[in-house]
Order: sequence, then C-alpha cells, then structure tokens
Amino acid sequence: MRRFDFAPLNRATIGFDQIADLMDRALSNDVGQPSYPPYNIEKTADDSYRISIAVAGFSGEDLTVEVKENALVVSAGKADEAEGRSFLHRGIATRAFERQFTRADHVRVTGASHADGMLHIDLHREVPEALKPRRIEISSTGPQRTSIESDAQPIN
Repeated sequence: MRRFDFAPLNRATIGFDQIADLMDRALSNDVGQPSYPPYNIEKTADDSYRISIAVAGFSGEDLTVEVKENALVVSAGKADEAEGRSFLHRGIATRAFERQFTRADHVRVTGASHADGMLHIDLHREVPEALKPRRIEISSTGPQRTSIESDAQPIN
C-alpha cells in the first residue's frame, strides 16, 4: 500500500487545502479502476473541453448525464434483449455502467450529443472576473524615513 505525505506541499500553498485530498484520493483509487467504457478527454479551445465516451449498443434514451455538486456522472442501463436470441459469440458489451468525472471549479456542462456510438459531453470553464489574474502596481517611492533632530550642539 502506498501512502504519500503531502504536508510539505501545504507550506508553499495558500487556499489549496483540497488539492492534497484530491491527490490522495486519486492515488488510493488507482488500483482496480474500471476501464469500461473507454473515453477520451480533449481540449477543444483555451477554456473548452470535450469528453467522448464509446457507448456502442446504447441509445440516447439508455444514457443519463447528470451534474452533482463537483462531479459529472454518466450512467447507462439497458434491459437484456437477448431473450429468444441465440448468440454464437457475444462481444458487444451493453452492460450497465456509471462513470464519474470530477469537475474543477467554474467548469459547467454546456451540452451533450449522441452519434455513431459515441457520447460527446462539452464543458466550458468560466472564471469570474474577481478570480482572474490581475497586475498589482508597485510604487517607486521607498519607505518614509523621519530624521530625529538632536538638541546637542556640534563639537568644534
């Protein structure tokens, strides 16, 4: 069992308390991750992304896409249509699945489409103005120094 201590990272960060928890969850859950159905995540623009999931054998009515808090949940379920049919080989998996994707802050789902056995989910990151980087002006005046005048007479 692997266990990493992310405490040293907390010394150099401000307000990123959730990052260590997220990395810890990701590293502890990497064993036995389901690989069905296969998917791609692509960057389509500077702030736009697309998740493409291979869902061969499922219709649009069999698929569900939900946004729950900071997670995007894609699930599918299909009634067994094999009744009365005799397969010599059955290689097309139409088993039920649920796949979750953790969404970053300010990422919203803009749409979903189903075509040619692929489910495409479009996402867009919208960073509020208050959170966008801004330049801080540095003043050129130094700290104000005050001189202390003494009452002592100069020595001749």
